[in-house]
Amino acid sequence: MKKVISLVLVLAMMATVLVGCGEKQAPTDNAGSETPATPEKAIEIKIATVGNEDHQSTIAAQLFKDEVEKVSNGKVTATIFPNGSLGGEREAAEGVKLGTIQMTVVTSDGALPAWVPDIQVLSIPYLFANKEEAYDILDNTLQQELAPQFEAQGFKHLGFVELGFRHFTNNVKEVKSAADMQGLSIRVQEAPIWFALIEKLGATATPVPFNELYTALQQGMVDGQENPITSIATSKFNEVQKYLTLDGHTYAAESIIMNKDYYDGLSDEVKGYIDAAVAVAIPGQREAVSAKEEEYLQQLKDSGMVVTEADLDSFVKATEGLYKLDEVKKLVDSSLVELIMNKLGK
Repeated sequence: MKKVISLVLVLAMMATVLVGCGEKQAPTDNAGSETPATPEKAIEIKIATVGNEDHQSTIAAQLFKDEVEKVSNGKVTATIFPNGSLGGEREAAEGVKLGTIQMTVVTSDGALPAWVPDIQVLSIPYLFANKEEAYDILDNTLQQELAPQFEAQGFKHLGFVELGFRHFTNNVKEVKSAADMQGLSIRVQEAPIWFALIEKLGATATPVPFNELYTALQQGMVDGQENPITSIATSKFNEVQKYLTLDGHTYAAESIIMNKDYYDGLSDEVKGYIDAAVAVAIPGQREAVSAKEEEYLQQLKDSGMVVTEADLDSFVKATEGLYKLDEVKKLVDSSLVELIMNKLGK
């Protein structure tokens, strides 16, 4: 029995030695240190835009992409999905809120008022006299005032870029004054304040997603629409619209928004790359869009559109005091409107 036990112990010891000899050692370099770890995988940001490659939203997304990849040395990459390939503006915003899309660039007072009603302050007609006034209020007032409201809804509002002053087009008649708007059906963004604006002008408001607007105009579902010159030109609305009325009823901004949980979960280093890229993209996009505006207006004229300078006073008078209407006050804090007016000296 003792011999058997001794034999078992000897065999066990031999097995242990053999296993130990078979263990693989970590590969070393010439200095004897371990091989460096695999490089950290780049952070990928999916960006949805509704417009085509020449649209203002996609220009902003492209400038952001170029800059964030540059400043991060490729640690952060971005992929743009234009042409509404991930859905219309509401779907894009919902995707960001849910986290299925990291980032989007959408019309500020379009679908976003569903979550942050006060952003509809930008829909108050004839609030800004020029772009400089708009930039100042957007960057130095509204960004700070509304950021907490966006965060409460799951969005990180990174900043405002440009769509431009909005103008009316239609395919029925030349519109020279507010009275000429009577009876027209006008596509508007899906926000109640736009219904009030169009009603004040005696027309009928019809919400249509932007990515479906060309077809709606082509088929006569609506008589007209309202958008900045750049949007009208790049979307080729001149192919299905005859008349353009330059009234500049509102200054339209776009919001660069990111999923808040996604942003908060990034390292301070990566947040810095994103913030730095946005800081470059905002003025760069505004400059690019403004530079193209006159060129696009001439293209629209050359295509055969009848371009009319509006009797602005008639439009201002027809929409005066809109922000004081009960239905509008339920949507936009009138004190916010008055804060802006006071800052503008109005």
